[in-house]
Amino acid sequence: MDNQVLLDTLWVLLCAMLVFFMNLGFASVESGFARSKNTVNILSKNFIVFAISSLGFYFLGWGLMFGDGNGFVGTQGLFFASGTDNSPAVGEAYKGVYTAISWAGVPFWAKFFFQLVFCGTAATIVSGAVAERIKYISFIVFSFILTLLVYPVVGHWIWGGGWLSQLGFMDFAGGTVVHSVGGWAALTGVIILGPRVGKYTKDGKINPIPGHNIGLATIGAFVLWLGWFGFNPGSTMAMDPDAIAHILVATNSGGIVGMLVATAVIWKVGGKPDLGMSINGLLAGLVAITPVCAYVTIPVSLLIGAVAGVIAVFAVIKFDKLKLDDPVGALAVHLANGIFGTLSAGLFAKEGVTSLSTANGLFYGGGVKLLGIQALGVISAGAFVVVLSVITWLVIKKTIGLRVSLKEEIEGLDIGEHGNQAYPEFVIRKTSYLHVKDDIHAFSSVRENSEPVKIIAK
Repeated sequence: MDNQVLLDTLWVLLCAMLVFFMNLGFASVESGFARSKNTVNILSKNFIVFAISSLGFYFLGWGLMFGDGNGFVGTQGLFFASGTDNSPAVGEAYKGVYTAISWAGVPFWAKFFFQLVFCGTAATIVSGAVAERIKYISFIVFSFILTLLVYPVVGHWIWGGGWLSQLGFMDFAGGTVVHSVGGWAALTGVIILGPRVGKYTKDGKINPIPGHNIGLATIGAFVLWLGWFGFNPGSTMAMDPDAIAHILVATNSGGIVGMLVATAVIWKVGGKPDLGMSINGLLAGLVAITPVCAYVTIPVSLLIGAVAGVIAVFAVIKFDKLKLDDPVGALAVHLANGIFGTLSAGLFAKEGVTSLSTANGLFYGGGVKLLGIQALGVISAGAFVVVLSVITWLVIKKTIGLRVSLKEEIEGLDIGEHGNQAYPEFVIRKTSYLHVKDDIHAFSSVRENSEPVKIIAK
């Protein structure tokens, strides 16, 4: 093995490990944004989903996605129970089977593992959107089907040599393949499951249900931020210094501006700089830059992040008004900004900005052709994922059931589904404010589950 292959392999595997570490970020963000009574359930879902997706992708998903076949799906190299690498002994037999990814010079299993952690991310996106009311076993079954069949087929269209890639569709690191697929699947789950008990009143008012641990959510956001530095630059699948450096800065630029703009917008709209919205603004910017990080200039990455921050805030508000109960904002972050980021390629792609950028978008003289291809990809992937997800959710609902009982939901899924609690010795201590007398308006806002405060004025 020459030095270049060695360096490429080390780079790809390091980035794959960073992407794998994002599972901790998702688990932390989701559990922090949910109520304490459902913490074990959310952590357990995020813990087990990678194992489930690994099996599905190993036995069938990989072959459907990267196996040679037709424009719709891979038909060769399916159900491999043992694999290969690039060694002379067995590598030749597989060169004609996984042609779409033969451009990457790293060993076979390095390619497989890098793509595997992306597959796991798509399933994890669904977890947060359907949190606090879905049956544990139902989520496991859906995740298996998503990673076994749904994700790989869309992946084949775009990354596996399928019909969209043949048209020139651009999605560098998974704005559609990962984030939109997970987002569409999450949307169908939210609709079919319905909202959490008490989220919306009979007269249509929205009852905020705050998460129990914003500190944990913030830690998770930092973990995801770090993981994105493997998610996007690692998609080069080679040690290309110029491209990696550009992608890294573009990724960070999209994220930081998304965070700042979302914070400013919610401050203006809601009157306070809400930390939860700042977190979702960061993630929205990172999602939006994902499909175009190798195709746009750094100033444009700042612009994309800014638009993503605005979308994040107003999408959360809009989904709430539509009574689509998403406890963590996954639809606003992954679906809305996955779509926006994908379309951004048709607007802002610039040929030659890195060695990987080979087309111009609308604002760089490319006309509307690329934008049309990007829109077609968004619509096609969305339609496919929605149809298969709805069928899967409904079959699960009619067979093993989809939603926990009312009693379990009220008491918490930790007890009903897992028989234990995340905080068995946790006691909520309420502070008495009876001694406060100087500012009668200071405590006029009473949060959910807190006792009314009496202000004694003399």
